[in-house]
Amino acid sequence: MGRYFGKRLLSTIPLLLVISFLVFMFIHMIPGDPARLIAGQDATKADVEVVREQLGLNKPLLVQYGEYMKGLFTGDLGMSIKNGKTVVETIAPRLKPTIMLTISSMIWAALIGIILGIISAVFHGRILDYIGMLIAISGISVPSFWLGLEMMQLFSVKLGMLPTSGLETWQSYILPSLTMGAGIMAVLGRFTRSSMLETMREDYVRTARAKGLKESLVVMRHAFKNSLIEIITVAGLQIGGLLSGSVMAETVFAIPGLGRLLVDSINFRDYKVVQALLLFFAAEYIFINLIVDILYGVINPKVRYD
Repeated sequence: MGRYFGKRLLSTIPLLLVISFLVFMFIHMIPGDPARLIAGQDATKADVEVVREQLGLNKPLLVQYGEYMKGLFTGDLGMSIKNGKTVVETIAPRLKPTIMLTISSMIWAALIGIILGIISAVFHGRILDYIGMLIAISGISVPSFWLGLEMMQLFSVKLGMLPTSGLETWQSYILPSLTMGAGIMAVLGRFTRSSMLETMREDYVRTARAKGLKESLVVMRHAFKNSLIEIITVAGLQIGGLLSGSVMAETVFAIPGLGRLLVDSINFRDYKVVQALLLFFAAEYIFINLIVDILYGVINPKVRYD
């Protein structure tokens, strides 16, 4: 397993290089001139050119990319155009809120989504199945930004139970995490149900029932266990996009995290910060899918790591 992990880890390097190039070129294609923003709207062309030279924006794009990659490998991500701090100093304080929000969303969405799917599969065609799938369809269909605003209106404005914005207490994470995790919960619920229904039709499940095993053991030990690989695959894809999906929740609930920083940096054309954030989101997505691959062998020892 260690050899497989090392090979997969090394294989991500070319992918990250390609992503870094695409991100770099995409950022420089965004309309707007950061030098003009810094110099001010009343600045002369000469003043703007001076700022552009100071930022290195007057160099060819490939030269700028080469300097960016050199700094990336040496741990120097550059300086933020907006605040004059290093990119690391700009991102570091925003990391904890986003990670806490992502973890809380991931935990409740995965637990409830999988439990909902199991119950719907066990009670297939009955009232609990219909209720579970109604919840799942609602979670997929309702736009997350609308859900966040409606929950804020109900629980914060009308009932006064939860804070509307910021991160003053642990309760501040409840509404944003519900907003972020609703779609993932719904997808996991639907997929768990369909995977469980398919597994429960297999011969080994019928054999387990014929041997007189309790239905709970048949469901969990045989049906659910053999559905786990497919469920974890979908969960990994969903959770991998959860961190980057924090942009919406952090904007609606005014949370000072990476998502909100990304929006602010794009608006200000803060190239260095945007590049670092997008590369971080991409690396996180790749790493989570790598962990999912490793979990295959933990769940099913028959999976070979060649």
